[in-house]
Amino acid sequence: MLRETDSRATLRSGLPDRYLTPDDIAEIFGVPVETVYQWRKKRTGPPGFRIGKHLRYDPADVRAYVTERKSADAAA
Repeated sequence: MLRETDSRATLRSGLPDRYLTPDDIAEIFGVPVETVYQWRKKRTGPPGFRIGKHLRYDPADVRAYVTERKSADAAA
C-alpha cells in the first residue's frame, strides 16, 4: 500500500530526469513487470524504445500517456 502511494507521488511530483526502465514503469503504475512487457507487446501502455537490447521509456512520453488516459476516462 505504501508503495502505491510513493508511485502516485512520483507521478504528481514529476518523473526522474533520465530514461525509465520497465522496473521503473512497473513501480510507478503499481503493476508487475510482466504487465509492462504485455503493454509493450499489445501496444497499449506508454510507448517505449530499445537501446540495444534494453527497453527504455522517455519520461515525457509517460507523462503524455497518463494525460491521454485521464482525458479518455473523463470523456467516458
